Amino acid sequence: MNVTINGTAHELPSGATVTQAVRTLTEVRSGVAVAVNDEVVSRGAWDTTALAEADRVEVLTAVQGG
Repeated sequence: MNVTINGTAHELPSGATVTQAVRTLTEVRSGVAVAVNDEVVSRGAWDTTALAEADRVEVLTAVQGG
């Protein structure tokens, strides 16, 4: 299935979850927020939120610095 993650097309297996989408970009889970089709998905729901064809996923990471 084809989904867009942070503006780039990615091929994921059918039934892939938000967790799998996040792992295409980073193994870090702390300081990461995710939205699917402009709806925030809580971290506790990542493993059970299945993605569908043409979903848009935004993965945001907190950055420290000054």
